[in-house]
Amino acid sequence: MNFVLDASVALLWLAPQTNPAGIEYATSTLGALKQSPAVVPSLFALEISNVVAKLESKAVVTEADSQRYIAVLERLNISVDQATAAQALGDTLNLARRYKLSSYDAAYLELSLRTGLPLATLDADLEKATTAAGVSIFGAQNSNQST
Repeated sequence: MNFVLDASVALLWLAPQTNPAGIEYATSTLGALKQSPAVVPSLFALEISNVVAKLESKAVVTEADSQRYIAVLERLNISVDQATAAQALGDTLNLARRYKLSSYDAAYLELSLRTGLPLATLDADLEKATTAAGVSIFGAQNSNQST
């Protein structure tokens, strides 16, 4: 089954020590990409690069670690949604307001709602909003959330 991939899951592939409770979910989601393509909002790469830079500046990962991670990430079965910006000031903003999310997190929820795809996330607030909006969470269980 195709799914929407939140950066919170993908970033754990680089720095699992930042959320040990989410490692199993992140690993199973990575494995699912072998059979099921994921889709991400167009802001995904910016989110990834922002966190990668922060992790490097805090010496959580090295630049070499990041380069290897990015090379792997670019080869994965992930497509970028081109309608993210067009939804930003409408549906995405409304979802951010309704569920008290950042616009970045609301973009993942909006994409899941628009495509009818489940969302893979390790963000507790986004998971709560996703469930409240009637969208499925990707994977059988997603109980090891970060805050």
